[in-house]
Amino acid sequence: MKPAFSVLRTFLPLVLVASLSGCATSWVVDSDVKSFASPGAVAPGATYRFDRLPSQQADGARQESLEAMAGAALDQAGLRRDDAKPQYTAQIGARVTAGLSPWADPWLYSGPWGYGGYGYGGYGYYGRRFYGGGWYGGPVFAPPANPWYEREVSIVLREVGSNRVVYETRARNDGPYNSSAAILPVMFQAALQGFPNPPQGERRVNIELSTAKK
Repeated sequence: MKPAFSVLRTFLPLVLVASLSGCATSWVVDSDVKSFASPGAVAPGATYRFDRLPSQQADGARQESLEAMAGAALDQAGLRRDDAKPQYTAQIGARVTAGLSPWADPWLYSGPWGYGGYGYGGYGYYGRRFYGGGWYGGPVFAPPANPWYEREVSIVLREVGSNRVVYETRARNDGPYNSSAAILPVMFQAALQGFPNPPQGERRVNIELSTAKK
């Protein structure tokens, strides 16, 4: 028989998810953000266009979805997309990996049935698994009973002509919710918090995300 504390650890994340979906009308996405900027390099109202890596060009639909998320955050930060006369290029990426919750019973979820990850943009590996939420789906095999999702988004602005990096920012988030389609846009907003002169060092940025009652 499973010890009582193991049962509690196994079902606690599920209780949190049920509470979120059944009662709350909003919740907070907390992102750890780190940004680097060249002071005075980016003026308000500057124009940009998106720049894709060769690996990102292989799946245009996926990258367009990411660019729509990042574009909304860039517009909110005061930049303006202009593919004809850009002053900067914006290279964006995102990564989502699924693993076992810290509260899961290790005796149940260890062994040969490991958990796979999947990419969604970013630098290097790009892949996708079709489960649940489509491109924002679950792990390689069946969805774990106690999943834990780690997400990261990035934005790099380069000066057109010189190709000099003038702004680089990343945001990280983790939690039990398989809601990347809603969370990633908020993370892009968090990544641009303080633009164009962000605070130094890593910081926590909390943004409230509305959610409908179920």
